Amino acid sequence: MADLEDLVGRLEKSVERLELVSLKVPVALNWGTDAMNGDNGDVAPYMEAFDVMLMKVVADYMKHSKILGEDVEKHAEMFKAAFEAQRDFLLMACKRQQPLESEMSTLLKPMSDRMQEIQNFREKNRGSRLFNHLSAVSESIAALGWVAVTPKPGPFVKEMNDAATFYTNRVLKEFKDVDRKHVEWVKSFLSIWTELQVYIKEHHTTGLSWNKAGLAISGSSSGACPLAPPLPPPGPLPFLSSETPKDEARSKLFAQLNQGEGITKGLRHVADDQKTHKNPNLRSQSGPVNSPAKTCLASPTSPVSPPPQQPKTPVLELEGKKWRVEYQENEKNLVISEAELKHVAYVYKCNNSMLKVQGKINSITIDSCKKLGLVFENVVGIVEIINSRNVEVQVMGKVPTVSINKTEGCHIYLSVESLGCEIISAKSSEMNILIPHGEDYKEHPVPEQFKTTWDGTKLCTEAAENVG
Repeated sequence: MADLEDLVGRLEKSVERLELVSLKVPVALNWGTDAMNGDNGDVAPYMEAFDVMLMKVVADYMKHSKILGEDVEKHAEMFKAAFEAQRDFLLMACKRQQPLESEMSTLLKPMSDRMQEIQNFREKNRGSRLFNHLSAVSESIAALGWVAVTPKPGPFVKEMNDAATFYTNRVLKEFKDVDRKHVEWVKSFLSIWTELQVYIKEHHTTGLSWNKAGLAISGSSSGACPLAPPLPPPGPLPFLSSETPKDEARSKLFAQLNQGEGITKGLRHVADDQKTHKNPNLRSQSGPVNSPAKTCLASPTSPVSPPPQQPKTPVLELEGKKWRVEYQENEKNLVISEAELKHVAYVYKCNNSMLKVQGKINSITIDSCKKLGLVFENVVGIVEIINSRNVEVQVMGKVPTVSINKTEGCHIYLSVESLGCEIISAKSSEMNILIPHGEDYKEHPVPEQFKTTWDGTKLCTEAAENVG
């Protein structure tokens, strides 16, 4: 009996070792055609390190996204597909020589498509109650573009991490005392970009490491022979359990950025006899110099004008605990009359309109609005104004905090009860706070310029203009 237990124990250990090996090199045995091209199938050490990162932090993020479910889980599947595309790119880079800049656009397209898919999903779900979660992912997914950044890809990823933090802070503020699952989700997501920075610093400090002794990308003029058959698709990632979603939409933005040398092909050559600094006779001419006739055909790099957008359907409805006020045009009598303490209001792309919120509500967010007026009674959390222009807000009761971000023109009318509220502003201009003064209001501009000095121990910042 003891011998049988010992045998079972040894078998279990052997299985564990085999599973570990299969996770560390999930595709090393699938590259049969590389041997025909002179590739022995070995992969660079940085591939193993990347797989370890995937199995730990990305898998942990997927687990917490599945717990939250809804739009977050769907978004996470797209995020996973983007990392899978990056892994394919890295696997190619460790076996191939660095391609020409003109070839990078094609090579980066799978990643660009996945990144665009993530951003499109967020835009299509602005009414989601987990919109801040979607925004954190969407605003930072561009970090995967580090593979095309030199000489410091690490700091580039940190910038994207900072962009995500802006939205994860909102998630924490909304859920930290309500549902700890969201806090754990934030930790798991931000740890991905932290670990990616560590990975880049160790393996790709000044840029992606290509294989100088590897084969050339097909069509490259670097001197190496072109590839024979194309590379077979790599095996699935260690933690994947479903197929990668296919998205056919082409990302115009990333295609423009990744053109490389081709970005100048649409420019016209100007001969010396047409340059005023080389031909003095042109300076005395009264009319402009005639340029060669332009062809009616657009150049390959000319941007294509987007089709006119169809008008959106106006929305004013309660969805779960969120009041959605969207795409309202020239509406002066919008009213939310049944606001409750557990409700939040999200006002998006409303122009030349007036909204009144009656009762006590948790928070109000104004996003991408122009010439909007807002009147409300009581807010127990925060009023946020983002990416807007010419907004007027009047407080009839109390509000603890008003946040103004990326906004041009904002007037806040405070009540006597709300004089103790905090005004937080960033990247905004033409902000004025109006304080009750008898039967009228007295206007006080919010500083836009600041002076910072060093007092010997710390930085000291104060307004650099007279705000009266």
